[in-house]
Amino acid sequence: MAHAINAGALAGLKVLDLSRVLAGPWAGQLLADLGADVVKVERPGSGDDTRAWGPPWLPDGDGNPTSEAAYYLSANRNKRSVAIDIATPEGQALVRRLAERADVVLENFKVGGLAQYGLDYASLAAVNPRLIYCSITGFGQDGPYAQRAGYDFLIQGMGGLMSLTGRPDGEPGGGPMKVGVALTDVMTGLYASNAVLAALAHRERTGEGQHIDLALLDVQVAVLANQASNYLVGGAAPRRMGNAHPNIVPYQEFATADGYMIVAVGNDGQFRKLCEVLGRPEWGSDERYATNPQRVRHRAELVAGIHAVTVTRATADWVARMEGAGVPCGPINTLDKVFDDPQVQARGMRIEMPHPLAGTVPLVANPIRMSATPVTYHRAPPMLGEHTDEVLADWLENR
Repeated sequence: MAHAINAGALAGLKVLDLSRVLAGPWAGQLLADLGADVVKVERPGSGDDTRAWGPPWLPDGDGNPTSEAAYYLSANRNKRSVAIDIATPEGQALVRRLAERADVVLENFKVGGLAQYGLDYASLAAVNPRLIYCSITGFGQDGPYAQRAGYDFLIQGMGGLMSLTGRPDGEPGGGPMKVGVALTDVMTGLYASNAVLAALAHRERTGEGQHIDLALLDVQVAVLANQASNYLVGGAAPRRMGNAHPNIVPYQEFATADGYMIVAVGNDGQFRKLCEVLGRPEWGSDERYATNPQRVRHRAELVAGIHAVTVTRATADWVARMEGAGVPCGPINTLDKVFDDPQVQARGMRIEMPHPLAGTVPLVANPIRMSATPVTYHRAPPMLGEHTDEVLADWLENR
């Protein structure tokens, strides 16, 4: 019995996901959300490492913790789980048979780690030349660090992100800081899914599969964006500036009477509107502040002047006034306020899916909106080995 449930943009695509933790599973989840049949291969008995990364655990209908960790739930929606021990010859043979029928393989083993099982790219491409094989590692398939293990936190430090994140040295709380989520892993997953789609387009034209080599360190360096360009063009390594922007002023947080808000002025016209709202219209024509380059030059005194005004009113009052005047601004929300936000709710960014242990599981929606082939939600993150028999029948018997 086949289980093609949706008609998403990638319907009919078979993805064999040998990855675990976050970067690879994030790529697999995105492909699954877009309609691919993503089969997650896991070690019997333990499965993906993140299954044990709790608490918190998904509660059952009585509020008792289940075996499903929230971390695991974040990256494995719409997949089917099969439990196969690739350390055994039987397991290796089974995965090879699945790979013969797959369009894509995702894996994040150490460099060369799958060769001993006959599951590396060369081995699988020999039996399936059309295969797109995506390898995700900390440092890539070559180079002096290729054999090192790479983790998001480590890569955020090595790749420069932590040198840019946090308050400046010498200030209270100053020092390097990682981002509050494993952003390098997430970005690597997004690059991986883009690369897979590009490789599929190439295969459509030529019939040829290929190997994709993605490294967390490469991705981290690539997403330094304007800060990397500032260094390459200007020659000076950017420093931590807290929430301030290196190229735009005012573009940071400001204290209010009851907390903080963000003011994100992107051009001179918005700055003049801000000056009106603050009751300091003369700043808009002051030669020290009238243009962004001048504001950057006189950053310290301007920011101090704005701060002296913003502390006189509450955040909600300022946000209402600035929004009314067309000044980009907003509060700094905790996650409870994020999911209570009317815009977040209107966009449906929290979803509920049926779950065999909990009744329902709350998840974050996919942000992609497509008019003809919308994202669908048809499977909660699977329990370990939940679909082993079903997948083997689908992929190996119903040909």
